[in-house]
Amino acid sequence: MSDDGRGLILVVEDDPAIADLVQRYLLREGFGVHLEKDGAAALAAVRRLRPAAVILDVGLPSMDGIEICRTLRADGDWTPILFVTARDDEVDRVLGLELGGDDYVTKPFSPRELVARVRTVLRRGPTAAEVLEVGRVRVDMTQRRAWANEVEIALTSTEFDLLAQLMRRPNHVFERRQLLSTVWGYSVTGTRTVDVHVAQLRAKLGEASPIRTVRGIGYAADRP
Repeated sequence: MSDDGRGLILVVEDDPAIADLVQRYLLREGFGVHLEKDGAAALAAVRRLRPAAVILDVGLPSMDGIEICRTLRADGDWTPILFVTARDDEVDRVLGLELGGDDYVTKPFSPRELVARVRTVLRRGPTAAEVLEVGRVRVDMTQRRAWANEVEIALTSTEFDLLAQLMRRPNHVFERRQLLSTVWGYSVTGTRTVDVHVAQLRAKLGEASPIRTVRGIGYAADRP
């Protein structure tokens, strides 16, 4: 089904009942939807259709969701990816996020929550020009681009939003739950997701990273 204006969402799910349910909710919210149930076919669809985002089941025939994400990121494709997994296991979640996934939901999930999270990863920056600088890191909110030591770095949509949130208020300490609410748009019991994304940001920013951990509280972007 073609894109209707809000963006085409590629749904990769081998359970027909779940795929149909997700498709109906996305269509209801005005998104275009394309369905795939096989990993290899899904990878080809991402490259062919250039969707706005991918809802990606982890357990798939021929190529699992983790391998699809790994392949896309290695190719420099940073299409937002939201993982869907039946494995209620922290290792799987962390692995997916470290590979460049933007978010995850665990089955069984609320279709309304899934759609809300899709909206979050598709969120764009302000229309007015805005450039943020903290130390040796700079982000352009309009173009959604980031640099560290004058070298451009590739960030996922969620990594970019997290970095921008920290840099908007230099030296301010953000609690983990506050970051979950403002960046991800929801609140959950565990805050490991925040820690994983911060670790990934630090790895990409290298020695230029301005992010400071405040033990037991959260994080801040410190201005020298």
